[in-house]
Amino acid sequence: MSIDRATRTSQSTVERSGSAPLLEVADLRVRFHRRGRHVHAVNGLSYRLHPGRMLAIVGESGSGKSVSVRSLMGLLPPTAEVTGSARLDGLELVGMPEKEVRRHRGADIAMVFQDPARSLNPTMRVGDQITEAVRAHTDLDRVQARERAVELLRLVRLAAPERRFHEYPHQLSGGMRQRVMIAIALGARPRLLIADEATTSLDVTTQAQIMELLLDLQERLGMAVILISHDLGLAASYAQDVIVMYAGRAVEQAATTELFEHVRMPYTRALLGAIPTLERPAHTLLPVIPGQPPDLASLPEGCPFRPRCASATERCGEAPPFVEHEPGHWWACWHPATDEEATP
Repeated sequence: MSIDRATRTSQSTVERSGSAPLLEVADLRVRFHRRGRHVHAVNGLSYRLHPGRMLAIVGESGSGKSVSVRSLMGLLPPTAEVTGSARLDGLELVGMPEKEVRRHRGADIAMVFQDPARSLNPTMRVGDQITEAVRAHTDLDRVQARERAVELLRLVRLAAPERRFHEYPHQLSGGMRQRVMIAIALGARPRLLIADEATTSLDVTTQAQIMELLLDLQERLGMAVILISHDLGLAASYAQDVIVMYAGRAVEQAATTELFEHVRMPYTRALLGAIPTLERPAHTLLPVIPGQPPDLASLPEGCPFRPRCASATERCGEAPPFVEHEPGHWWACWHPATDEEATP
């Protein structure tokens, strides 16, 4: 599993990351009220993100990773109750009035979604959609915004941007449409870009191209990026920092090189063990994690991973704290792996 790209970017952003964090999330909690039940989607998530760095938040479906970032964007339904704190350059996002949220959404913080075919308007030319986004968050007039749209198409490496400007979404491939979505997100030069499973629907080659583009844009524009993914291999290759979530909670967090060289949490080890590698013998079945994630409306006592964990003991009936056990490395587990056990 390569971490060369993540290391390269990490080294190039050491000075920037030494400055004040752009985003500070503290004890973020999201609860949904559904049919008389309380669904605890995010439970006490905390982290810091500096300019010029990419943070990957990974985990199975339903772990709370997408809900956590959508709460930053103000994109949750009215049934959601969000508490805690999320400060973007000192500006508190939690509890912000909707009118003010709309002013910052797209301008200071933007998101690229999983399915561009559903996000783009099929009846509008892609250039007009970028122009519309630029005008919504800047003072540029229509002519200037159109020029800016062509520049953005060039920035996201679409060939013949002047011609692509006049095309409709159905005339573009999936990778091209995702580049258009990135161009729309960059319309007002946001300081924080969130990629929510933005490469999941793409083939492996196109996925790599999009990730290399995001990494390049992160370095060139000095943005902070949050990558939401279920793919630990993707996180290892491109992010500088990683948070592993399970049942709405962070269970392990560290810089990429530290986390993958010294895996401590059994759940992280299980996810890594399920990644196909060239070293694995042909026709060998990949390991699976037994059981199912817990019901977020009825979380078990103690460690939520306990029913699926081969290392669980009676002590796991008490919830382990999520603390910094080693410099820069947090985890929540009573029975962490040793260095000898860390590689699955």
